[in-house]
Amino acid sequence: MTVSSLPALRLDHIAVSAPTLEEALHYTQETLGLSIPEGGKHPKMGTRNHLLSLGPDLFLEVIAIDPEAKKPTHPRWFNLDQLKEGPARLSTWVLNTSDIKTSLSAGPPEGGLATTVTRGDLSWLISVPEDGSMPMAGFYPTLIQWPEGPHPASGMEDFGCRLDKFLIKHPEADRMNKYLMPCFADPRVTIEKASTPVVEAHIETPDGIRKLVG
Repeated sequence: MTVSSLPALRLDHIAVSAPTLEEALHYTQETLGLSIPEGGKHPKMGTRNHLLSLGPDLFLEVIAIDPEAKKPTHPRWFNLDQLKEGPARLSTWVLNTSDIKTSLSAGPPEGGLATTVTRGDLSWLISVPEDGSMPMAGFYPTLIQWPEGPHPASGMEDFGCRLDKFLIKHPEADRMNKYLMPCFADPRVTIEKASTPVVEAHIETPDGIRKLVG
């Protein structure tokens, strides 16, 4: 497979998670200084979320286990089964592809499998490792393929928030860039080598720049 045949990857959304949705929402809303609307439930994963528009094709997801849902027989996504305690945090980022299977085949082996997930009437494909973890503990992006049509963010209420920059510092930055550089470029995203992993999302809000960290 040549580099030119790989589908382009585009920044799709970033995610905050915690052991409970209340914890995740409290951290995110206190940090950003605004309320985040409810999204919905994911029956297959036993989770629920709240969603904040960051523009017509980008959003912020706040996600956690749904205590009212039946526990699935398989591991939940976003490594949520392992979040027994600990603070809410910026947990991962997600890139959009038009062909998730091709994109996964060109990525790292821990990228996961294309899995169908639903929320209400919406159905999509997203990469989920069999154990429910995230590639490189969430520092490497998850991949998503939406159905044809308008991006889900275009239908969300716009509170004027925008992603200013997204920074990843990680010991395996060179490996991440090796997989991503042929098909992904976004001036807002920087991946740097560092001994201690850190991820930061700098978000422009009506009250100034606020920072989510993980």
